[in-house]
Amino acid sequence: RSSYSCCYFVLPCCFFDFHGKYSRRQSKKTQYREYLDFVAQVGFVCGFHVEEDCLRIPSTKRVSFIGKSRTYPPAEHALIDNQITQFINSRRTCAVATCDRRVGFKHKDHCDSLCEEAGSESPEDETETAGTIWMPGFQPREKVEQIRNCASLPRDFVDEVVLSVANLLLNAAPQKSCSDVQGGNTNTWNQGESLSLREVAEHLNKETLKKLKREYGGLQTLLKNNHQVFEVLNGRVHIRDWRKEKPPSKTKPEVKRRLSAEAFKTRLCWFFIHHPDGCSLPSEACPYAHGTEELR
Repeated sequence: RSSYSCCYFVLPCCFFDFHGKYSRRQSKKTQYREYLDFVAQVGFVCGFHVEEDCLRIPSTKRVSFIGKSRTYPPAEHALIDNQITQFINSRRTCAVATCDRRVGFKHKDHCDSLCEEAGSESPEDETETAGTIWMPGFQPREKVEQIRNCASLPRDFVDEVVLSVANLLLNAAPQKSCSDVQGGNTNTWNQGESLSLREVAEHLNKETLKKLKREYGGLQTLLKNNHQVFEVLNGRVHIRDWRKEKPPSKTKPEVKRRLSAEAFKTRLCWFFIHHPDGCSLPSEACPYAHGTEELR
């Protein structure tokens, strides 16, 4: 659409339409073939002689499309551009309607606004839109994609939240007794209580929650990222007990197992530093360093 002299090559992969996931319409075709036909249709609507080719690459999705020549003379470029605008608007209306049926929430206002935007334009308006804005309301990705999975949060902030949540779990109930037989002795290690994500969030200050809400997944993502300390199961937060973790595979030779264990000692053990009872595992069994002298 950028110019009459434009040519294109496309290798379809993920099933997406202009405004979201592609919605199937023909059960007699495979999902892949139906999507290929849709991509080819886009090329035809844009006025190309669409050629199909199969690449010799190690992939199950290797069908490509090439547009090298137009089906219309340069004088009809504005007319075809208007046709493309109508096609995009029709796909947008269908996408919103499909989303309404699938999700079942009240998207009526959103759908109505899109339908009005698609249907209220007169032919003159569409021609002007075609020449200035290709797809009204379309927001492309930023050139630099922002990381919002809590990985870019300041380390001090993350450490503060981790310590706060861990103390909350440890102090939520009287100390639990966890039997751990080591050399014939029974030791007690406080694993604390489990709380729901909602209960944990209620104990955090507003400023902390505000920062977390800017991230995808928020509090849950931050806690899962810190899997050394926490375990999040069915919406509840637990302090991880490393004694219950599956031991490494015994099929590996002894030398490889020893080297693998040594390679893990790249981070300090959180429990050794912060837990009132220390780490539940002895130094030789813990995958984290009990002190800076063990770091590798």
